[in-house]
Amino acid sequence: MKNIFFVLLVLTGLWGCSAARVSNIEATDNFTLTNYKTFNFYEVTNNGEPVDAQYNNRIAILKNAIQQQLTAKGLTLAPTNPDLLINLGIVTTEKVQTRQTDFRTDAPKYIGQRRYSWKSQQVEVGRYRQGTVSVHLVDPSKDELVWQGTMEGIIPKKDAALEKEVNAGVTKLFSKL
Repeated sequence: MKNIFFVLLVLTGLWGCSAARVSNIEATDNFTLTNYKTFNFYEVTNNGEPVDAQYNNRIAILKNAIQQQLTAKGLTLAPTNPDLLINLGIVTTEKVQTRQTDFRTDAPKYIGQRRYSWKSQQVEVGRYRQGTVSVHLVDPSKDELVWQGTMEGIIPKKDAALEKEVNAGVTKLFSKL
């Protein structure tokens, strides 16, 4: 789960001119953001690897980006009794980038024995982390999910690049709110 945040998105790779994309948005029929004045986050829990400072920093980057978007839309962060609660789901996976070998460039120059054969195969050329973040807006008075959005992308290795990608991705996601 610590690596989950590496996902971020990319998620982060991310929106607009980045590699991340918004993959899903759904809202209840009667959802209007103007019906809400305050918001807060559910506690983010981790199922798996131990939490470290980098994980907590990456969660903070995501929360700050969401807070900026909701504040710009007229909502206020409220530590107690918010009108809207935000639940974050984060999943990261490690991916392997490959290429197929080619006889013209990868075959040996001297084959030698008559029984020798050469076959094309996949060769690893790199590894990267891909992440998916789902944002659920919940009306606590009804205990009902009123809006959800999902974004996904390649997670940058450096926090500075991650923050830029997360901000771009969250902006793209919340532009559809």
